[in-house]
Amino acid sequence: MRLHGSTPQKRTRDATSRIGFALGVVLCLVALIGTGSPRALAAPVKTEHVEAELVPERNALVPGATTTIALRLRIQEGWHTYWRNPGDSGLPTTLAWKLPPGYAAGDIEWPAPRALPAGPLLNYGYEGEVLHLVPIEVPKDAAVGTEATLAARADWLVCKDTCIPEGADLSLRLPVATASAPDATWGPRIAATRAALPRPLQGWSVAARGNGPTIALTLLPPAGAPDAGTLRFFPAQDGRVEPSRPQMLARVGDGAYVLTLPVSSELKPFDRLDGVVSASRGLASGAATVTAATVDVPLEGAVVAGPKPALDAPALDVDAAPATASLTLAAAIGLAFLGGMILNLMPCVFPVLSLKALSLAAPGHDDRRVLRSQGVAFAVGVVATFVALAGVLIALRAAGEGLGWGFQLQSPGVVAALAVLFFVLALNLSGVFEFTSLVPSSAGSWSARNPYVDAALSGVLAVVIASPCTAPFMGAALGYAIAQPARETLSIFVALGLGMALPFLLLSLFPGWRRVLPRPGAWMERLKQLLAFPLYATVAWLAWVLGAQVDNDAVMRLLGTLVIVAFALWAWRTYRGGAARAWGAIALAGVVGAMVVAWPLMTAGRAADAAPSQASADPAWMSFSPDRVRELAADGRPVFVDFTAAWCVTCQVNKRLVLSDADVRKAFAMRNVELVRADWTRRDPTITRALAALGRNGVPVYVLYRPGKDPLLLPEVLRKQVVLDALASL
Repeated sequence: MRLHGSTPQKRTRDATSRIGFALGVVLCLVALIGTGSPRALAAPVKTEHVEAELVPERNALVPGATTTIALRLRIQEGWHTYWRNPGDSGLPTTLAWKLPPGYAAGDIEWPAPRALPAGPLLNYGYEGEVLHLVPIEVPKDAAVGTEATLAARADWLVCKDTCIPEGADLSLRLPVATASAPDATWGPRIAATRAALPRPLQGWSVAARGNGPTIALTLLPPAGAPDAGTLRFFPAQDGRVEPSRPQMLARVGDGAYVLTLPVSSELKPFDRLDGVVSASRGLASGAATVTAATVDVPLEGAVVAGPKPALDAPALDVDAAPATASLTLAAAIGLAFLGGMILNLMPCVFPVLSLKALSLAAPGHDDRRVLRSQGVAFAVGVVATFVALAGVLIALRAAGEGLGWGFQLQSPGVVAALAVLFFVLALNLSGVFEFTSLVPSSAGSWSARNPYVDAALSGVLAVVIASPCTAPFMGAALGYAIAQPARETLSIFVALGLGMALPFLLLSLFPGWRRVLPRPGAWMERLKQLLAFPLYATVAWLAWVLGAQVDNDAVMRLLGTLVIVAFALWAWRTYRGGAARAWGAIALAGVVGAMVVAWPLMTAGRAADAAPSQASADPAWMSFSPDRVRELAADGRPVFVDFTAAWCVTCQVNKRLVLSDADVRKAFAMRNVELVRADWTRRDPTITRALAALGRNGVPVYVLYRPGKDPLLLPEVLRKQVVLDALASL
């Protein structure tokens, strides 16, 4: 007897059925893959910086209808592609379609672009993700139930610091059907993109009038329209509006917006102004508010080509606004305070402050109250002098003058007077004479009776001597200050003064530091005499500055003045020591003679303006001019500009220790860097404007112009490695 169950034949049939069912499922899945979602056969193509694909608005093609296909570009962060008019540089994205017979593709419907600054250039384009919509006409005889493959070659230029041409061959397979529905993924996104496309404004009155190198685009909103905020115009074609020059927006009495557009320097004749206007708050158009709208109006009046912008050297665009927008008032005050503290260590300041500090260690300065009061008086003198300098700069700025930090050293008369002053101070420290011997005894005791006034005057002297120097952090702060209203300018100069006065003020408030010094004695006299030599060196430097400003005859005249002054002081000391009165007369005659010899130096300003500069005598360096730097940069050459002055000690130290270093010179040569020196020893409005455009108001300033990259500002106090690292960034 057989147990109940299946026979071998039945088990074989069951197995065959299961295999057949499995094969059927596989075939169905294959069929579904072949005829299902178009995205399954339209995977994105990834290039180095962009992900691209064709995406549909609807899930099927309907015969005789028009559908929208979008080129989707997802752009790597920090990179961008371009609009139909790319602006100063770049290329628009293109699509070359390969469609089945009877199909036709329309033009790209461009979303509103963004203004994309790229160093000196201003481009129009897109960041992040963008959908370029294209209408596709489906022929009436397209066979329902079939599939159509829509293919296109997409090419784009993607840029960051460099620009890379990229592209991809894309395709999209869609079924042909009698009806369609919005694509679940891309339908809503394409619809939103279409809704945001620029359209003509409803209810607005728009007009354009040429006025030589500018165009006045007037947009009058309908009554009750909300404020549109900031407007920007993007021209549809190049050769009409200069992208990188500013567009000025104004509101007139009737509520109209007037956007003043700079005419392109490479003007192409046109009689209509068309493009896109974008608004930061939106434009009320009919019942809707849009962020951008199209403009296409006749151009009235006449236009001429505008000036060529400094595209390859933006900081040398003398019309550019100072590049200090990223600096706040609080940050500028902080930088000024730090710069003022460091200023005490600069070569032109340290000797004078050393003398003042030495006076605190002298016998008779044990009264802490007096010490502290003198420290406060010194600080008051420093701050008051900085405020006075700020007041002069503000007044001259209001009068239209372009001046900067250290402007007084641009006058040969001031340089000569400082040389005489330092020489007299050095003679005093060397023991040639005492100041008390120059005046009656009653007047000679004035300093002792008025120690606080004397301390304040020491602060004044310290600031006068410090003015040729620019310490780290000072450059950005002063550049910011000079472009601000008077109150902000004064606050930054006060912070600078407080920073400079702080070290001496602390020494006077906490005199315990004197314990580390030896007991007062002969060493103090020797140190006093030793400190005379930095002052003699300063005199020699000022004589060299005078030669750079005027000529060698001026140097000889200054040296003659110093000899006569030294003789007059010696003769007067001899007379006060009990010698015959004739020595007093000789001393007075020497003073008069010194004034006669020095007088031409006091009035040498105009002659200096006409004199050739000697600060750029090194044949490796070219003289500065904005046009020259632009031409070099336009040829793709890196350019290193040294903004310097003969009276700037920091500049001369940097030049001799860093810029003249053999390794630095070799690096300049290997990288084919053009060297340009902007000599600000004498007043030069062109250099002053160039410094202002860099956000600086004094020297030294070092800037490296790099092809295809933003200019690079180097610190005021250079180090060899800093320069080499900057050159490595080319």
